[in-house]
Amino acid sequence: MTTRRRITVIDVSTVHSRERSDTLSVEEPLELRVGGDPLTVTMRTPGHDFELVHGFLHSEAVIRSADDVAVARYCEGAVASGETGFEENTYNVIDVTLAPGVGSPAASAARNFLTSSSCGVCGKASIEHLRTRSAHDVRADPVRIPASTVAGMPDALRSAQHSFQQTGGLHAAGLFTEGGEALVVREDIGRHNAVDKVIGWALMQRRLPLTGCVLMVSSRASFELVQKAVMAGIPCLAAVSAPSSLAVDSAAEAGMTLVGFLRGDRLNVYARPERILVD
Repeated sequence: MTTRRRITVIDVSTVHSRERSDTLSVEEPLELRVGGDPLTVTMRTPGHDFELVHGFLHSEAVIRSADDVAVARYCEGAVASGETGFEENTYNVIDVTLAPGVGSPAASAARNFLTSSSCGVCGKASIEHLRTRSAHDVRADPVRIPASTVAGMPDALRSAQHSFQQTGGLHAAGLFTEGGEALVVREDIGRHNAVDKVIGWALMQRRLPLTGCVLMVSSRASFELVQKAVMAGIPCLAAVSAPSSLAVDSAAEAGMTLVGFLRGDRLNVYARPERILVD
């Protein structure tokens, strides 16, 4: 997930420069194929790739459970070996074979083939297509969480961000119980990828729907993150930064609790505030 590069550090105040080694977050493309047909390319940080693929396909309503995937495997990449002339496995291409009876993604659902690490929704054809109906009803989730428990989640998330501590360049997503226990934390250069990895982990562990859980993200709360959480049956999404207007509207429509600007002892609740208990 990290790599080393030589850099030049310049101190303007002392008019001094020096060279040193710096740790960077790795960013590489991952091409997802379904039945051999290209579906999308996302820029991601390598690691937990199969969780990422499962989470992405679930968020797009291609699959509903881990049983919907018969096989997921790495394929040959596009890098030719200088000695043999054959293509080498770059671990940047995954092909998924769906289980019998599971329909292939519709052509209209495919993204414009390149998804950036900063915004997973940019390649979508229209906002209407994104409003995928979830199989889980988060509106009916009775979970109640003390505000003090939610306030402690950013520190718990940060303590589990091992690669971020080295690079400062990765987003994180964590799944927490209503008691504040971290079930899983994943990092990625793309915030939507980090969420897909968390949901993919839960899917492969057969934990869906994620009733009574909180999805904590180290970024702003976008519409797509709300959508992914709703699809996984998560009743509460908390972010350290601001939500977008569409994220707030979508959370309210779905019956999800949305928390933003979660910093220190303060937090803003933008939708379904009754789930957050004031101690």
